[in-house]
Amino acid sequence: MINKTLGVLCVSGSLWLTSLSVSAQPQWPQWRGPSRDGVAAATAPAAWPATLTRKWQVAIGSGYSTPVVADGRVYVHARTGDLETITAYEVTTGKPLWHESYPAPYKMNPAAESHGPGPKSSPVVVNNRLYTFGISGIVSCLDASTGKVHWRKQPSPEPALFGVATSPLVVDGMVIVFVGGNERGALTALDALSGAVKWQWTGGAPAYASPVVATLAGTRQLVTQSRTDVVGISLDGNLLWKVPLTTPYDQNSVTPVVVGDLVVYAGLSNPTTAIRIVKSGSAYSVQEVWKNADVQMYMSTAVVAGDALVGLGQKNRGQFFALDWKSGKTLWTTRGRETENAALIRVPGYTLIQTTEGELLVVRDSATAIDIVKRYDVAESSTWAHPALVGNQLFVRDAKSLTLWTIG
Repeated sequence: MINKTLGVLCVSGSLWLTSLSVSAQPQWPQWRGPSRDGVAAATAPAAWPATLTRKWQVAIGSGYSTPVVADGRVYVHARTGDLETITAYEVTTGKPLWHESYPAPYKMNPAAESHGPGPKSSPVVVNNRLYTFGISGIVSCLDASTGKVHWRKQPSPEPALFGVATSPLVVDGMVIVFVGGNERGALTALDALSGAVKWQWTGGAPAYASPVVATLAGTRQLVTQSRTDVVGISLDGNLLWKVPLTTPYDQNSVTPVVVGDLVVYAGLSNPTTAIRIVKSGSAYSVQEVWKNADVQMYMSTAVVAGDALVGLGQKNRGQFFALDWKSGKTLWTTRGRETENAALIRVPGYTLIQTTEGELLVVRDSATAIDIVKRYDVAESSTWAHPALVGNQLFVRDAKSLTLWTIG
């Protein structure tokens, strides 16, 4: 349970490794998978089956947090009433292994009441520790095997306008979270073992996109969106570069895609844009490489498919697209009215697209037109949470339940 100050509860010391996972098993341990880019540790079947096989289904609480998978367990961050809950299930059977909860009352902004009170941020599992980031800004570190709370704290008493949605990132023994409210905040590095603040960058308020790690202009750095900018932050908390990005209602929510030496970013009612970071001496600058106003993304983050970037644009009420990520040229778009939101996963030769309506599309790589190989129904209610794909196991969270489907 949380103490009154929401400070650190307890700390256990151990050697901290910088790798994401020490397990040889396939994993989906964080937002958008093992490398945070939507690429699954999976291969396409020789022939896609007529239907998927449902192995098990369990009822869960509300929220849009991605199920994450590591070491034979699948973890779900959810809400029941005024409690945020964290539950571990056995992958093979869906059997609950442990359950932990803590008080997290939260009142939605009236403009976002239909979205529900979360949580929206996806957990991350590293070296048998599970980190969660609740909708009101509560950060927890738990033992992934037992559910024991190592520490829990709330770095900022004021969450973002529509609640926390950015997913934490673990790098070099630090947990990176973007805390704060609508007008001010801090990209914050917490010590992964103790929860102590190691550094903060206070140059912007939090958005709803999630940070990624990339080496650009020879420098390893964090790339993310604030409420008004796309930024590169050094791993010791210093601003390296930024470019303005303002969207209606300050809804910056698309995770940047790093491909080659380019950073591709997008936002509501903004063109999709690629930039290159250049270093001269100790100074960094930004070069715009291309801009595509025909492709505009809102909440869905695209994936790299060979020489293409495949995603869902906001135009025509939801339009799938592919563009050449080197030049920005549009390769193809669909007619529109596809879905309100989509989550995309890459396997060799294909992009899997889960729509809000609970349909999974299998799209073969093509430079000329969308090529839908199969359509599967994978949910009984809306699917805002990103699915997880581990081998041939697809974990789908809808508004009511978590389901394990197998492919082939």
